[in-house]
Amino acid sequence: MPQSSIPLSAAPVHVVQLTDSHLFADAHGTLLGMNTRDSLQRVIEKVREEQPRIDLLLATGDLSQDGTEASYASFRDLTAALGAPARWLAGNHDEPVPMERVAQGSDLLEPLLDIGNWRILTLNSAVPGAVPGVLDDGQLALLEQSLRDAPERHHLICFHHQPVPIDCAWMAPIGLRNAEALFALLKGYPQVRALLWGHIHQEWDQWHGDVRLLASPSTCIQFEPGSEDFKVGEQAPGYRWLRLHVDGSIETGVSRVTDFAFTIDYAGDGY
Repeated sequence: MPQSSIPLSAAPVHVVQLTDSHLFADAHGTLLGMNTRDSLQRVIEKVREEQPRIDLLLATGDLSQDGTEASYASFRDLTAALGAPARWLAGNHDEPVPMERVAQGSDLLEPLLDIGNWRILTLNSAVPGAVPGVLDDGQLALLEQSLRDAPERHHLICFHHQPVPIDCAWMAPIGLRNAEALFALLKGYPQVRALLWGHIHQEWDQWHGDVRLLASPSTCIQFEPGSEDFKVGEQAPGYRWLRLHVDGSIETGVSRVTDFAFTIDYAGDGY
């Protein structure tokens, strides 16, 4: 099973999550009126101001809107300013072949990383040609093998699609279609501390038994929490930071850019 390891002291593991950047090959590309490259750059600047130490950068899907190699290269080059090891996973807007080409020669797409007392696992819930997600048999087998192999390590499990209802009726049909299988598998493994995902373009922090459920703002447009129908929120782009402690506890929060003006253009390119 491919994996890598970063030895650290007893200090917490410092993680930054960037998600749903929706970049285009064109630097002027916009999503519902927002230049997604500019918004990502603003978020990266915020991260640099607030996070002097980053042990791992997690990009949890929809890095690209148009699925081009140029968009993935832009994401790679922009985030290089953070100077941190990184892992990417695919979302429903991503195209695997261009993504793999840009990641070639790196460990960006390696699914397993042991860091401090933690194991971080990135899973692929994207289904080609579809918006909803599924963790197929291969991904569930990878998860179970990881848990069996490392019972002594706290696990942070990452993927793109939400595995629980988030009080947005319009998003319910486009989440993780086999969440029951995921949670059934996790029941036998008490070392699972948290699930972390993207896709919902908003902050989420709840519990499922002893497992923390976390999702985060997009680096571009936001979806209005609690909306029945598709609605873009007025919240600013942002990111999530996490401190993974030796005892398995997690400190985490969301930070958003300030002085950010954005006019929604529903007539523009849609989500």
